[in-house]
Amino acid sequence: MKVFINKNIPQTGITMLNEAGLEIILPEEESLSYEEWLNYCKNTDTILSIGAEFKYDKNFFEACPDVRAIALYSVGFDHVDIKEANSRNIPVGNTPDVLSKATSDVAFLLMQSVARRTSYNFQKVKDGNWGAFDPLHALGQELYGKTLGIYGLGRIGFEMAKKSRKAFDMNILYHNRHRNDEAERELGATYVSFEELVANSDVLSIHANYTPGQKELFDRFVFEKMKSGAIFINTARGGFQNEKDLYDALVSKQIWGAGLDVTNPEPMLQDNPLLELSNVCVLPHIGSATMEARNGMARRAAENIIAFSKDEKMPYCVNPEVYDQHS
Repeated sequence: MKVFINKNIPQTGITMLNEAGLEIILPEEESLSYEEWLNYCKNTDTILSIGAEFKYDKNFFEACPDVRAIALYSVGFDHVDIKEANSRNIPVGNTPDVLSKATSDVAFLLMQSVARRTSYNFQKVKDGNWGAFDPLHALGQELYGKTLGIYGLGRIGFEMAKKSRKAFDMNILYHNRHRNDEAERELGATYVSFEELVANSDVLSIHANYTPGQKELFDRFVFEKMKSGAIFINTARGGFQNEKDLYDALVSKQIWGAGLDVTNPEPMLQDNPLLELSNVCVLPHIGSATMEARNGMARRAAENIIAFSKDEKMPYCVNPEVYDQHS
């Protein structure tokens, strides 16, 4: 079975695939045009997909009828049309759990960085603009005892809530499709409506799986309802936020600050006015960028492909209904 991998991954995953006797196809150049990427996909059975710049939509599946399985090197799968995959009995795997701690670390980092304006102050040092002591200049805020609101309290959101609870004794609110009994039991988390989450959070952190129906959910109407001292954090998907509205909310002091590891669009343009604000910290989508997490993702992706090659169910399948069709 041929496995197309569009970018290099940690050797852990490559070794597993080799030992399973699978033929690996790696492009000579990692920066592929859409047409080049599509040509590779047309000549393979299975794809180990890194990144989300290309969509697995109806056009893709029609152009690549021989593709039988897709293993994503990510937890998110919003760039895959699951309905189209199901109609063709194509299982799609992802890499849950192994990046939960790493991604929550970045959310926790952004929360503190924004609260203490670290990006702005670091830039002052680099510019040689340290300046004299000023008791009133660019003050931050403390997080002790404040309220953290989690939009999407799954594995990553739970880790973020746990860190915030232990480090700063923060109160935890959350809004989910379903109640999280573990978070309520262990962290004292309180389930609230979306409107209550927005209105009562001192820090609002997004950890939900993104769907097209949530496009720019966090817009001016939502920002207007947040606390004036609130910090907005997003390490999930940039599509959740309308960045013009976010900029306007920050400049008009409707909210206090923002920390982003994901942007809309991505990558963020250099002339984005958000980058000029002292109360904003932006990172280049590094949530899973640790050796431990990336190795774990490689193992998960390889396990999905190896299971498929043995006519077994992918252990981390996001559309298990394709298997039910055969049972």
